This record gives sequence, C-alpha cells and structure tokens, in this order.
Amino acid sequence: MSRLILLNKPYGVLCQFSRDGDRPCLKDCVSVPGVYPAGRLDTDSEGLLLLTDDGRLQHRIADPRHKQPKTYLAQVEGEVTEAAVDALARGVDLGDFRTRPCEARIVAEPDWLWPRDPPVRFRKAIPTRWVELVLREGKNRQVRRMTARVGFPTLRLVRTAIGPWRLDGLAPGQWREVPATLPMGGHHAGRRPR
Repeated sequence: MSRLILLNKPYGVLCQFSRDGDRPCLKDCVSVPGVYPAGRLDTDSEGLLLLTDDGRLQHRIADPRHKQPKTYLAQVEGEVTEAAVDALARGVDLGDFRTRPCEARIVAEPDWLWPRDPPVRFRKAIPTRWVELVLREGKNRQVRRMTARVGFPTLRLVRTAIGPWRLDGLAPGQWREVPATLPMGGHHAGRRPR
C-alpha cells in the first residue's frame, strides 16, 4: 500500500535525503524508508512538504499539469500595496517567463505561526507585511521572484497547503502519515492550519 507523509520542513533543511556536507536534510526529520519528496521546497523556505513512496502519486501531486494549488504565506519587506497584490494576482513578467494568474491577498500576521530559527532580521525603520498566494504552477523560487518584481522582497516564506493537504498544527520537523489518495477536483478552501 502507498504511503503519503505530510512534513513541516524547517527553515534551512535541504529538500533531499542525501547529505551535502553537514547541512541538515530530510533524513534528520523523517526516518521512513523508501519515501521521497513530491515536489520541492527551497532550503530557505519552510512548511508543507509531501513525501511518498508511490511514483504515480508523486507525479500527480508535483506535475503542474494537474494544477494542485499551493498556498504560501510570504512575509515581505515594506508596506505592500493593493496595487502590488493586484499585479501578483494578474501574473508577473519575470523575464524568462510570465507567471500565471493566481490568488493573492494581504493578510494579518498569522497567530499560529512558529518563530523562525534563525529569526528574520528585524529593522525598525522598515515594516513588514504578510501576503497569501495560491499558485497553480511552481517554478524555481517563483514566489520570491514575484514579490521582488513588484517591489516587496520576501523575507520569510511558508507553504501552508498543497491541494487538499494542510499543515494543520504540525510544528517544524514534525510529520504525520495520511491516506495516500488524491481527491478528484478537490479545490482547497484557503483555510489556515490549526
């Protein structure tokens, strides 16, 4: 029977099971043999990562053609404007490609969010705000490139959901196994983790 694991990948952990020097990797969080990531999450990003031992399920989750929405919370530098958020939602020209339209909105700092280790560098003169983005594509460093292009660089990035799967209270480094099925047509409801 296939396995599907939801992991809250901590900041600074490589999205692979093999070691690269002394940097932490997935092996430090999950000791289940035979599973591998369904998609990627940058080393300096945090949050939901799906792991499976089923190649077909991995493909269904990770392949952009299957349009699994991915929900991110981005802490950005500066007082982000509605105009910038509208530009993100319409799609941004990043030079090598134009992002697809997405859902984007300014949100309050989440009260359930854990402190980052190490913390984001605080600068009293420069405020920060949070933006929630729901993408149906996943190019390399896309959210960071998008927010920088509209003038508000990302300081912290947390993925909270992939399709129907959510963090739902997992602390950094924690994981849980869930049924290895992909609901058909299951559009996420934009709920925050509990």
